[in-house]
Amino acid sequence: MKTDWKKNTSRFLFSQAISLFGSSLVQYAIMWYITLNTQSGVMMMVSIICGILPTFFLSPVAGVGSDRYSRKHLIVIADAGIAVATLALAVIFMLGYRDIWLLFAVSAIRALGTGVQTPAVGAFLPQIVPEDKLTRVNGINNSLQSAITLVSPMVSGVLMSIAAIEVIFFIDVLTAALAIAVMLWLVQVPPHQKALQKQETGYFEDFSTGLSYIRQHRFVLQFFIYAAVFFFLVTPAAFLTPLQVARSFGDQVWRRTAIEIAFSGGMVLGGVLIAAWGGFKNRAYTMTAAAFAIGICTVALGVVPVFWLYLFFMALTGLAIPVFSTPAMVMLQEKVEEDMMGRVFGVYGMISSSVMPLGMLLFGPVSDSVAIEWLLLITGVLVLVQSAFLLFSRTLREAGLPARTG
Repeated sequence: MKTDWKKNTSRFLFSQAISLFGSSLVQYAIMWYITLNTQSGVMMMVSIICGILPTFFLSPVAGVGSDRYSRKHLIVIADAGIAVATLALAVIFMLGYRDIWLLFAVSAIRALGTGVQTPAVGAFLPQIVPEDKLTRVNGINNSLQSAITLVSPMVSGVLMSIAAIEVIFFIDVLTAALAIAVMLWLVQVPPHQKALQKQETGYFEDFSTGLSYIRQHRFVLQFFIYAAVFFFLVTPAAFLTPLQVARSFGDQVWRRTAIEIAFSGGMVLGGVLIAAWGGFKNRAYTMTAAAFAIGICTVALGVVPVFWLYLFFMALTGLAIPVFSTPAMVMLQEKVEEDMMGRVFGVYGMISSSVMPLGMLLFGPVSDSVAIEWLLLITGVLVLVQSAFLLFSRTLREAGLPARTG
């Protein structure tokens, strides 16, 4: 029985939302600062690598910590570390030192914090939310994150046009401090059972045990393989559509802004939809329907000749994303043992944060010699084929059934 779960959950979601808002402001500010001051694709690539690689390498290791120690405290420590690094950067910039490498270094530190925080957050929710409410809460969380993704670029752009970048850095520090205060004093959740026990095994022994668990757990292994392939196939739709729009419809700024708004707005609605509806009784069927919709929309993005129709399918793609990701998250939260949760989400975080950027190493160069429309058509058809795997996989169908059926 999770006492006061509604209060704890609402406070936790608020703390994560306010922290994400500040982080998103900084993320876009750094990206635009580097773009405006260097106009270099190489520098942007280095910035992206600094923001991804630390999370990729740290997530599975940090997942072990999420199983050994208080997840609430790990979330706080990660937020605090990111805030301190951002505060130091703000002070250094105010003193007149504005070398680009400083932004790279802070991006890497922030990525380390994300690597610690992501598995801890994924494993923390099942501690405070009853199993039959996980879909609704994850759906609400997806909507909040999508709304922040929609709003934060606009807010960051306005702030950069009227104030120095240090102002955005300080805003992030303040939002992090508020998020930490809420977590420490208002979210009253005791540590999970393993964190209360004396740790009788070594850190890397626990890490090895987690990898063995994933290999031997048929559902987790199959789902991770499916997720890796899925993220790879949606890479062109996720990263190349702005370039496609510029080439095929026109390079006006409003068009690129419109596709971002359509996609993010769709994600907000998708989060609301899955929170209110809950999906089919078997979560694998909900994921299959969403994957099929994403495949259809990806194909459509490769063939529609009218921009407003293109925006419609972009919004539908955004809507389908949380309908897919929410039941996927709930399946892991329901089926994985509590003392393995952090390690499983650590590996999942590594997959979700790295596969699409790695996919761009292939699709990026290819898009200079092959029309993006063809890439969307091919990957969209492959997503449709892959969605059938969900439907016909007995292991995933059985995992999709509710943990408690009566």
